[in-house]
Amino acid sequence: MTEENKSIDFFEKYLTVWVLLCIAVGIGLGYVSGDSIEVLSNFNLYNVNIPIAILIWAMIYPMMLQIDFASLKDIGKAPKGVVWTVIINWAIKPFTMAFFAWIFFYHIYGAWIDPSMAQEYIAGAILLGAAPCTAMVFVWSYLSDGDPTYTLVQVSVNDILILILFIPIVAFLLGITDIAIPYNTLVTSIVAFVVIPLVAGYLTHKILVRKKGMEWYTNQFLPKFKPVSISALLLTLILLFAYQGDRILDEPVVILLIAVPLIIQTYFIFFVAWYGGKWLKLNYQTCAPGSMIGASNFFELAVAVAIMLFGIQSGAALVTVVGVLIEVPIMLSLVKFANSQKASYTVAD
Repeated sequence: MTEENKSIDFFEKYLTVWVLLCIAVGIGLGYVSGDSIEVLSNFNLYNVNIPIAILIWAMIYPMMLQIDFASLKDIGKAPKGVVWTVIINWAIKPFTMAFFAWIFFYHIYGAWIDPSMAQEYIAGAILLGAAPCTAMVFVWSYLSDGDPTYTLVQVSVNDILILILFIPIVAFLLGITDIAIPYNTLVTSIVAFVVIPLVAGYLTHKILVRKKGMEWYTNQFLPKFKPVSISALLLTLILLFAYQGDRILDEPVVILLIAVPLIIQTYFIFFVAWYGGKWLKLNYQTCAPGSMIGASNFFELAVAVAIMLFGIQSGAALVTVVGVLIEVPIMLSLVKFANSQKASYTVAD
């Protein structure tokens, strides 16, 4: 396939449109349903909302099916790029996200946002910042002509590091912002929404590739799950906004206020990764996907953990949903930037 023919799937390309439609449907459903929507929001087991948990698992499991941990053996072929990706995602991004959220929600927005709600918004931003993308980055890498093998290595490394670093980083950042940390719920979230689907995805990949071959797995099996993941995401958004509809109708400007620091953070971290990669003399095919994975988020995990830690109707959950809303158009603009730089891309001397 030539570069000119590369395009994002129709459904993914207009994901922001579908998200907006789901927001409208969710708010309308919440308004029409009134208090009866509480029946679903109270259907919990061990602090986990069962309908939302099923939908989130349906989002995350198909993404884990794409991970081939055998690719980790290729780390040695381009260690500098992998190390830079790890630094961006785990030593820089979570902290800059927390910083921008703190500046905006506590200070710039201090006159309009209640301090307790500001805490919840900051928590949601922290969860987004500590969850680097593990799925859509394949799309962004493809559209920007990144190295697909290297992208797979990056994603595999990040999936492992999520298991190790997500909890301590989130706990540390929530702690320094004076937000109470329910450690048991945080650990349960990672087990439920990372460990279990990751193991299930790994076993599915291993067994089916052995039986049917990689070509069948990639071209016939995986495409069947793409609609499942996106449909589950959209249904989750409908429920989230049904639960939060009254507050959004009362304060519609809150979506815009939340979006501003998230947008700034996304562009900031992309350009740190991009120009840092050039300074490190990474080639374009390595630098482009490395910058994309730093800018985008594993918002499915962030949504899941926000719901478990703070509740379906929390400000934290709302922030993670706004992250979904803004990600696609921003990332498409960054893909356009990367492609515009490709022909003249040179690394620093």
